[in-house]
Amino acid sequence: MKILISGGGTGGHIFPALSIANAVRRRCPDAKILFVGALGRMEMERVPAAGYDIEGLPVAGFDRKRLWRNFGVLWKLWKSLRKARRIVREFNPDIAIGVGGYASGPVLKQAQRRGVPTLIQEQNSYPGVTNKLLAPKADAICVAYGGLERFFPADRIILTGNPVRKDLEECRLSPEEAKRELGFDPGKPLILSVGGSLGARTVNEAIAASLPLIAEKGAQLMWQTGRYGADHFREVAKEYANVKADTFITRMDIAYRAADLVVSRAGAGTISELQILGKPVILIPSPNVAEDHQRHNAEALSSVGAARMILDRDAVAELSGEISELLDSPEACRDLSARISAMAMRNSDEQIVDKIIDIIQQ
Repeated sequence: MKILISGGGTGGHIFPALSIANAVRRRCPDAKILFVGALGRMEMERVPAAGYDIEGLPVAGFDRKRLWRNFGVLWKLWKSLRKARRIVREFNPDIAIGVGGYASGPVLKQAQRRGVPTLIQEQNSYPGVTNKLLAPKADAICVAYGGLERFFPADRIILTGNPVRKDLEECRLSPEEAKRELGFDPGKPLILSVGGSLGARTVNEAIAASLPLIAEKGAQLMWQTGRYGADHFREVAKEYANVKADTFITRMDIAYRAADLVVSRAGAGTISELQILGKPVILIPSPNVAEDHQRHNAEALSSVGAARMILDRDAVAELSGEISELLDSPEACRDLSARISAMAMRNSDEQIVDKIIDIIQQ
């Protein structure tokens, strides 16, 4: 069995791709798996570190606001299509899987041209342009949200949920033990703020504005700042004994286990993790993503009371009020936890592998 997996760019695409690959390897240890990513993006490091081979394409995304910048993008797309054609021809996969991200389009397009079966794994509640273009010729589209029949052929949609990292569910520490492990007081509430590997400026600014309120409430904060502005926000955090700020959090399983409340962007992968773990969350969707998909993701939860949502433009002014309300109301947090847990779809990676094998054996 030979499987080609394409996509990446962010952890939200890479982690599901690796989860699928790991599930394939558990089921079919002799399967040959090759990844295709975008040169210079994080998958070119993360995938080899996980034990898989990867090829890189010189592909880049379109600038929808400054169209004159896209001449170079079109040239890179042409080169990427040529390289993707060579990869598909030489690797000769039994199936090609697209998880989203820049590299996904050229690879699945060339696979479809050669008659290779394709499977799309769409993480978001509002799909991007590439997946909508590829869907009519895809053999299956695995989704995490209902209602996507308006974008994809209904007879090929499979509701699987998004694969999440297994280690997040395998943490055996109690919340109190997890807090001690991280250096926090186990008897006080802990807020976890995550803004992604690069960081989210507005989320960080909103957290900084909320620090006096968090201290006043006797709560604690684990603050993942991301790379951008990390030095500044770490300096801000030093003024508060109840706050620990780091660029990255290496043990997210322990951090999630310890958290009583999460503040986060609304990426599909993060939302799936929060659903599996049942964590009450305040979502601040990024406005700087294709198709405004983070807002759609957040609304899918907030509309049924499974999360609180604050728009990016309102975050600095409103976050402290939302935090205060939830810290004062354990019942509201329990309700959020129950509702977000009810949306969880487990064993998504195994369901996707079932479909992969089914397609190959047809």
